[in-house]
Amino acid sequence: MRTSRSVVIGVDSSTQSTKAVAVDAGTGELLAVGRAPHTVTGTGGARESDPEEWWTALVTAVRAAVRDAGAPAGSVTGIAVAGQQHGLVTLGPDGRPLRPALLWNDTRSAPQAAALAADLGGPEPWLERTGSVPVASMTAAKWQWLREHEPAHAAATAGVRLPHDYLTERLTGHAVTDPGDASGTCWYGSGGAGGTAGAPAGSPGAQEPSGANETMGAPETPGAGDTTGAPESPGANETPGVPETPEANETTGANRAPGAPRAPGATRAPRDAYDPTILNLLGLDEALLPTVAPTGATRVGTLTAAAAEALGLSRTVAVAAGTGDNMAAAVGLGLGGAGLLDHPVVSLGTSGTVFAATRTRPDRPGLAGFAGTDGTYLPLGCTLNCTLAVDRFANLLGLDREDAAPGGAGGVVVLPYLDGERTPDLPHAAGLVTGLRHTTDPRAILGAAYEGAAFTVLRALDELLAACGLDPTESAVRDRPLRLIGGGARGRAWTDTVRRLSGRPLVVPAAEELVALGAAALAAGAVTGEDPVALATAWGTGEGEVLPPLTRDTETWDRIAGVLAAASPALLR
Repeated sequence: MRTSRSVVIGVDSSTQSTKAVAVDAGTGELLAVGRAPHTVTGTGGARESDPEEWWTALVTAVRAAVRDAGAPAGSVTGIAVAGQQHGLVTLGPDGRPLRPALLWNDTRSAPQAAALAADLGGPEPWLERTGSVPVASMTAAKWQWLREHEPAHAAATAGVRLPHDYLTERLTGHAVTDPGDASGTCWYGSGGAGGTAGAPAGSPGAQEPSGANETMGAPETPGAGDTTGAPESPGANETPGVPETPEANETTGANRAPGAPRAPGATRAPRDAYDPTILNLLGLDEALLPTVAPTGATRVGTLTAAAAEALGLSRTVAVAAGTGDNMAAAVGLGLGGAGLLDHPVVSLGTSGTVFAATRTRPDRPGLAGFAGTDGTYLPLGCTLNCTLAVDRFANLLGLDREDAAPGGAGGVVVLPYLDGERTPDLPHAAGLVTGLRHTTDPRAILGAAYEGAAFTVLRALDELLAACGLDPTESAVRDRPLRLIGGGARGRAWTDTVRRLSGRPLVVPAAEELVALGAAALAAGAVTGEDPVALATAWGTGEGEVLPPLTRDTETWDRIAGVLAAASPALLR
């Protein structure tokens, strides 16, 4: 291979595993993929993982990707991490986790979410300040749960991080996040009364992004971050603002944990990026939070000596701020200011999500009003029960996941809310099956599980389109292709069900690791200063097969909607 090739690494640290892709920064060619599993533990609504295992998995996956790409270590020029959103990582003074991370799908914090919403005066103030209303999955609710149930751990916390923040800190020694992932905490402003951070570039109050390849500060203090970059023992198993005044840069200790330095010379987050009213409500000191980089492609440093040794790479490798997994997937699909706007995406994975990049600030209670990582907005609807829940039904029935028959034909309805549900907001729900007869074919039950999961995801689609300022009933909007991604997009039963219930054409991108590829585009942006969405578009990572629409199955849709409406008050809450 050409030794002059510049290789970038994109890391997808998801719920179940870590995937690392090695990509030719010039062409976007996918050279290799490395993988390593995570362990998820917990029962009765609890879902936790050890962040140390995420680091071990990252090291394993990156080393495998570089090895299998046949790339000399010196050819690797950049790396970025995209991580599962919302997870709460609490660090001690030594920069190490105090306890396992509370994951996005941990529903124990539902009472705290409801109380927080009420404490600020209901949904509207939250939407105005952060773009989202607290639900169990949001980081703010998890922090409140920790304060109430484990006050000693909360009191001992010297740093609060999201999963991708934690890993970026392990790489660089710097406590840093991006607007996209930060917008999923419910303590970060996204353009409303609580702050202008996250507003589209060029809009009033929006921060103009700095050059992506301009390092966020000077080289780190010798020895800084060596501890946070140290490799761990094996054992993992799978799931922006007005320029600030100079004085604002001189506040000591802000936005970092003791022993984990802010990127030297880096500015504090824009005023009100972290909403002080909400932080007050949470009893959360801003000094515990990471610096907010302008974009996910901002270069925030290079590898520490220990991280470079663990990965087998040079210390000169540029590290981008990175972002959350949904934001990275949008970049990988070419969604953003330099690409597609108002084009909906459905992601079928452990969770089901519907999102789109838009210039319109979202304000819908049923959606998460996230910021994109490039200065746009990324409104998103999320369900907790998707592919994993349907696979559980297949296992219970003794069927292969592709053995499904349309459940609606037999009158069967399944609401597969095995882990409670986020959208609709039913955190204490359990699964529901109705319409069974002596003659019911087990394959129809499995088909109904697909339909229930797909219905729950697609139900948020019209609300998403309306949040983007579009009329979902207009033919020009209805004919806009739906981009289908995630593990489910590779299954015939999933694609058939989504086509039948949505009545829309689908685009199924050929690339399978869109989150990691989006992260690779962020890494390339940190190296070259180019827009990561434009890079991903040029690489063609969002291109794929186009499936024509099917006639919409309104009968099955209406049947499921009727069962959900009837069951919610009595059976699902």
